[in-house]
Amino acid sequence: MSNRPAIFLDRDGTLIKEVNFLSRVEDLEIYEFTLGSLRSLKNAGFALVVTTNQSGIGRGIYTEDDMHSIHREMDKRLEGLIDGYYFCPHLPDEGCKCRKPGTGMLDSACVDLGLTTDGSWMVGDKRIDIETAIAANIRSAMVLTGYGQEHHKLLEQMPDVLAEDLGRATAMILRVD
Repeated sequence: MSNRPAIFLDRDGTLIKEVNFLSRVEDLEIYEFTLGSLRSLKNAGFALVVTTNQSGIGRGIYTEDDMHSIHREMDKRLEGLIDGYYFCPHLPDEGCKCRKPGTGMLDSACVDLGLTTDGSWMVGDKRIDIETAIAANIRSAMVLTGYGQEHHKLLEQMPDVLAEDLGRATAMILRVD
């Protein structure tokens, strides 16, 4: 299916528990609502794309291989529902276009996977996720897991959806669409 809308998903604090520079599969904890939420979104016709800033690679805290191991494990536990994983290994001050709130990861996913931003959403727990949605001109949902409790207070523009977690955000997204 081409020209599908997507749900662009932040990883840490949205799909999985925030552990600050996750580098080991053993520390991966997927939220209990994640799998059901992804199934519902996929059944509604959305492509599911993880977009994640991973400056731990640029900082030398872990390797790109470590991150790919985590994504392979996520794929297993999440029944292969994720259509693509996009990451930025750069440090915040490097000014790259792929690092959120830049839209480089979303742009690449649209080209690679034949997606459209029409009807697409960005879901995350940080201010930069909402800023990414604004920059990409797509709808946004902020979850209060991860850093969401702190970051929703820092927003200059409110998201389209503010929800306790991905499960509740999914229900609201599917009602809106």
